[in-house]
Amino acid sequence: MKRLLLLTALLVSTTVWSLEFIADASSSTLKWNAKNVSGEHYGQVKLKEGKLVVRDNQIAGGNFVINMETITCEDLQSPDWNKKLLDHLKSDDFFSVGSYKVALLSNVRSEKFTGDKAKVTADLTIKGITNPITFEVTRNGNVYSSKITVDRTYYNVRYGSGKFFQGLGDNMIYDDFTLDVKLVVK
Repeated sequence: MKRLLLLTALLVSTTVWSLEFIADASSSTLKWNAKNVSGEHYGQVKLKEGKLVVRDNQIAGGNFVINMETITCEDLQSPDWNKKLLDHLKSDDFFSVGSYKVALLSNVRSEKFTGDKAKVTADLTIKGITNPITFEVTRNGNVYSSKITVDRTYYNVRYGSGKFFQGLGDNMIYDDFTLDVKLVVK
């Protein structure tokens, strides 16, 4: 009997609990910002769905689906110019939304949280091309926030890139864009 109690106590003390959270897509936000030589554009794209697994004070898994059809532009007030930019972003010059309706952030994992911050690694898939990505996340209750920098050229988004085209002048678009992420989980 003593052995059984000791074995049970040992199993309970070494069990690591996992918590699986579902993303609250309606409360989460993904704000994008892209810059060129003479200015910038910014807007949002919506999270379709996702989940996050936390175990032993670190992110042990997660997958998120980003609905590329929902991309918006918030800086152009003219409806005509706004539509023109959105149509261009959805075209094959940029994100090929007709063929790739979603982007994916998968295999999400982190180091242990120190205070409220942790280094995260994941796989980002845009236009069917997957590359590893690393960023820092801040946890505050059920909200995980991050600023993620993405080099678009890794995903065959080359339009206006100085890496691939010469003599662009003021038409050059910087290769990096950022996503300010506020992930709310329940």
